[in-house]
Amino acid sequence: MPEQASDRPELLVLRALKLGDLLVAVPALKALRRAFPGHRIRYAAQEWLRPLLPLTGAVDGLLPLHGLDVPIDLPPGQVDVAVNLHGRGPESCGRLEALKPARLIGHAGPGWDGPPWKDGVHERERWAGLLSWHGIPADPLDYRLDPPAAAVFVPGAVVLHVGAAYGSRLWPAGRFADVARELDAAGAQVLLTGSSSERPRALAVAEAAGLEADSVVAGELGLAEFAALIARARLVVSADTGAAHLASAYARPSVVLFGPAPVAEWGPPPGPHIALTDESRRRGDTFAVDPDPALMAVTVEDVLAAVDKLDAL
Repeated sequence: MPEQASDRPELLVLRALKLGDLLVAVPALKALRRAFPGHRIRYAAQEWLRPLLPLTGAVDGLLPLHGLDVPIDLPPGQVDVAVNLHGRGPESCGRLEALKPARLIGHAGPGWDGPPWKDGVHERERWAGLLSWHGIPADPLDYRLDPPAAAVFVPGAVVLHVGAAYGSRLWPAGRFADVARELDAAGAQVLLTGSSSERPRALAVAEAAGLEADSVVAGELGLAEFAALIARARLVVSADTGAAHLASAYARPSVVLFGPAPVAEWGPPPGPHIALTDESRRRGDTFAVDPDPALMAVTVEDVLAAVDKLDAL
């Protein structure tokens, strides 16, 4: 649905990435909302993220943008403040410069005033620190989402998110099945989640674990319903994906399996969360088709021990 025109000055946040990228940027978005209460704040990213934006309590709308291959469809001069939370490269900077805003907020670079980019920084801290440098106080631990309005059909479920965007983050289906079987035997109501394209994988996990087909909700939930499921889950087991970041946003106990991404940069915040990996084996190729060795080093026994430590069952 097209958004209504506004006579408020416009602030545009560029972060044309995925769900986890949005969730680690929530502290920065909340800081922008406090600093610019009179602006209309829009988030430039993929359309499918729209249902989650109201839960940040900081964004007024979405500007659909699938990557940086095309210009941002706004006339020069319409945007008052442009914020680069996408990166620091010439593509993202150029897309925002073309809008000719009155103010640019980003990292240091040609034509940009800002802090230098630092490697090895946690993403929540990176973007909160960027805004703080620009005189906009931001707390990297201000990451919680508002409660979702969507109904939860199975509150208190143990959610196993068996999918991932890249093969490098796909923990073997057989291991997920072993975990699901043990949790089911312990009396948990196990639900298997993922995208529609991951539904065959989830069904295979259910079959191998001896679960009924109705334990598979992969491909059946919209983003709002998925957030509601996670928000009231008893436990979440996931690779380093949006599901894990949602568990953090709602302080739900979670076991997060890491492969190519460093825990120090993408790991969960303090709380009932356990990150599992072997970084001594990490290859670090996000786009690899096979699981990262750091992820493969995580065993079924490791996951079950983490569940016991969280005392979630």
